Amino acid sequence: MATQLQQPEQELLLEEEAQHAERNHNPAPQKPKLELPAPVEKPSAFAMLKKYRKVLLAGLAVLVLVVGTAGWIYFSSYESTDDAQVDGHLHQVSARISGTILHVNPEVQDSHYIEAGTVIAEIDPADYQAERDRAQADFNRLKDSSVAAEKDITVTSSGSTGKLDLANAAVTEAEDSVATEKASLQSAQARLAQVEANFTRAENDRQRYEKLLAKHEISQSEYDRVATESATDREGVAGAKADLVAAQQRIAQAQSRLAQRKADLLSAQSAPQQVASSKAKAAAAVSDADRAHALLTTAQLNLGYTKIIAPVSGIIGRKIVEEGQRVQPGQQLLTIIPLDDIWITANFKETQLRKMKPGQAVTIHADASGKDYRGHVDQIGGATGSKFSLLPAENATGNYVKVVQRVPVRILLDQGENADHRLRPGMSVEPNVSLR
Repeated sequence: MATQLQQPEQELLLEEEAQHAERNHNPAPQKPKLELPAPVEKPSAFAMLKKYRKVLLAGLAVLVLVVGTAGWIYFSSYESTDDAQVDGHLHQVSARISGTILHVNPEVQDSHYIEAGTVIAEIDPADYQAERDRAQADFNRLKDSSVAAEKDITVTSSGSTGKLDLANAAVTEAEDSVATEKASLQSAQARLAQVEANFTRAENDRQRYEKLLAKHEISQSEYDRVATESATDREGVAGAKADLVAAQQRIAQAQSRLAQRKADLLSAQSAPQQVASSKAKAAAAVSDADRAHALLTTAQLNLGYTKIIAPVSGIIGRKIVEEGQRVQPGQQLLTIIPLDDIWITANFKETQLRKMKPGQAVTIHADASGKDYRGHVDQIGGATGSKFSLLPAENATGNYVKVVQRVPVRILLDQGENADHRLRPGMSVEPNVSLR
């Protein structure tokens, strides 16, 4: 740039020298040739890249190393899987007695929430009320008999001076016993009439269902149910007849005792024997009263079982109970799923369990809500999933192929994480376990 600025001044000096030489008749000096500097070329981007290639490659290698190391450290401190789902308890509600559904709570519907203790349905209680009343009457009768027997012991052991009076009292007690056994006979006759009527109805239903089965209008299970009821009622008739015969025998025994008491009246010298007999009779009466009390308790429980109660709070599923339906003990009526007691079952590869242990923090991403939930590892399963399959792998045949197995890991949610009850059993989730 300095050379370019001085060029006009040099030309001016040369012109002055030429004029001076011309004046002095001297030849003019030759004008020197000026050489301009060559223009400077700027280096191209490719040349710059080629010049600093090694530096760039070194920087890129350092960057890849740093990013790779950071990524390895991050991903090696977490283990995740998409083979996971929400688990929970499924409470299957069933009937404890047989009978006909008289009423179903209208609030009991699929996907509805139900509180624990709510009456789900009610079985017709008429038969069980009658059974309870009969058991109550038998208990009262036998309890009175046991009290009378205990009083008889006191009377019998009062002393030899009152033997005659004791014998009279024994005769009176024997007469009361005959009357009691006659009342028992009437009760047995009434029960026989009832069970015979039930058997007649059940047998008619069985014959009608048999014809429908022959026409393939009903299923074999429905016919089997009716046939079972008919057979049960037939057995009830046989039992009632046996009770009737037993009642008749007891009447005969009571009459025999009455004759014995009358004979004892003639012989007051048998007081010690009478005392022993009275004690044995009192013990038997107390035993009969205890048995009747147990039967009364059973009848009261069966009457209480006519109301089917929700055992837990939760969402209703698989409801099949309807009014007028005939149910049997153990028959499933519906399922209740509590939402406050759920957990995550995650199937991790066995290679992911090297650093996993109970207590580690877990972040659970739910597909249904898109939310992340906090939890922790509770326990690692006792066996791989294949061991619980219907047909476990048999590796002793010689054709073994190593396959990475999966182990179920139980993950619990932290307190209050599922307060909105958005998580439901069976939903897919993605847990991310922190191994640090």
